[in-house]
Amino acid sequence: MSEADTADVVTAFEQGLAEAAEGYAAAFGRATDEHALRAQNARLLGPAGSLTKLLKRMSQLPADRRREFGKRANELKRAIDVAFEERLSELARAEREAELSGPMLDVSLPGFGRLPGRVHLLSRVKHELLDLFATMGFDVADGPEVELHENNFDKLGFPPDHPATDMQDTFFMKGPPGSDPRATLLRTHTSTVQVREMLRRKPPLAVVSAGHVYRRDDDATHSPMFMQLEGFMVDRGVSFAHLKGVLTHFLRRLFGDDVPVRFRPSYFPFVEPGGEVDVGCGICQRWKRPDAGACRVCKGSGWIEILGCGMIHPVVFEQVGYDPETNTGFAFGMGIDRVAMMRYGVGDVGLLYSNDARFLTQF
Repeated sequence: MSEADTADVVTAFEQGLAEAAEGYAAAFGRATDEHALRAQNARLLGPAGSLTKLLKRMSQLPADRRREFGKRANELKRAIDVAFEERLSELARAEREAELSGPMLDVSLPGFGRLPGRVHLLSRVKHELLDLFATMGFDVADGPEVELHENNFDKLGFPPDHPATDMQDTFFMKGPPGSDPRATLLRTHTSTVQVREMLRRKPPLAVVSAGHVYRRDDDATHSPMFMQLEGFMVDRGVSFAHLKGVLTHFLRRLFGDDVPVRFRPSYFPFVEPGGEVDVGCGICQRWKRPDAGACRVCKGSGWIEILGCGMIHPVVFEQVGYDPETNTGFAFGMGIDRVAMMRYGVGDVGLLYSNDARFLTQF
């Protein structure tokens, strides 16, 4: 190192020590709490502090000056540590005095207790629905949410080109490299339990199941994840009259005898004939108030589709090993979210999944 460079290092060291010695007392004095005080101390003595960086340059000093500057730097460091501890004690005393001279706190008063927990609105409605069908003689079953393509579509009679099997409608699961990219998926309906139960059991049987299902859908009455209930009955001689009787009795017990119910034809791949069931909109209640204003839930029609139903297609029976010549049956499925909206006057399905305690504790 040249004499000019050595002189520059000595000068920089002198200036650094002087600046640190002049500034730390004022900086500590401006700190009004412990956090600010520790921040000021770190600017000097922290890993990236100015005095720490200065000490790292000791090896650049001339050999005959290192002892002198080292002694001065260590003395300054000890002085900063003493000033820091003194200011820290001052702040602690000031904080304690403020506590003692402030408003009196009666520590014997009872604290604020926690509110008791409660069952989520959707879980409550799910158990109410399952209980209703259990009283009607249905067994309660369950199934996985990650399903096989064949249980979700193939065994239920969906054609390969059905829109529900497209990527934009269904959440498919990524499998091992080289595997079929559509082999597994998040179930789009609880009808998969129908397939599993019929593969496991023989007629007669009446089963109901409920749980989460997943579809790429999102608006005021739809959610990408929602809860669905599926039920079916298989035996000899089961007819559409049995289906209509079971569902009418169920809906009247659920919503009351005054809520209108209507059946209308519809198409589903796994039933023939198929139908949809509507109930009067519980938000606008147009059957009571014909002059009710616009309703975004029923879109002004006065009706809400509550479930789909129909007679189980013979193709489904063949897929599960049932004889379609001797067995008949019906199936139905409904959105538990919509039932909750109808029963409790919820205008947006998103509120049911927002986890907002202010909303959920109203029910």
